[in-house]
Amino acid sequence: MASSKQIDELEIMLEQRQITIESNITDGIDNISKLNNLDCKDELDFAEASSDSFTSGIIINQQKQELKEIKEALESIKNKTYGICEMCDEQIAIGRLKAKPFAKFCTDCREIHENNSN
Repeated sequence: MASSKQIDELEIMLEQRQITIESNITDGIDNISKLNNLDCKDELDFAEASSDSFTSGIIINQQKQELKEIKEALESIKNKTYGICEMCDEQIAIGRLKAKPFAKFCTDCREIHENNSN
């Protein structure tokens, strides 16, 4: 079980990661906008800009998902439900939370969840 000091440390980590991701998303959107407004001189330029724009879009979507999970974790800290597995209601190990502070499942339930998702 995570102590209140450990939860405070994890909350700071989550808040810092949130700021980083929000900045990354803004930068990525700006980058896509610049790529879309690029004056392509030939098909190769167009293909490269399209590929870069597509890649940036995928990265933004992944970061939006992580941001959503971070916000949910921060909300669970406020609600005093942080660190409790959503599947089995057991405490998530502090080592797992340090590795992935927005984890929703303990290690065993994560494996079950991932196997059911595939």
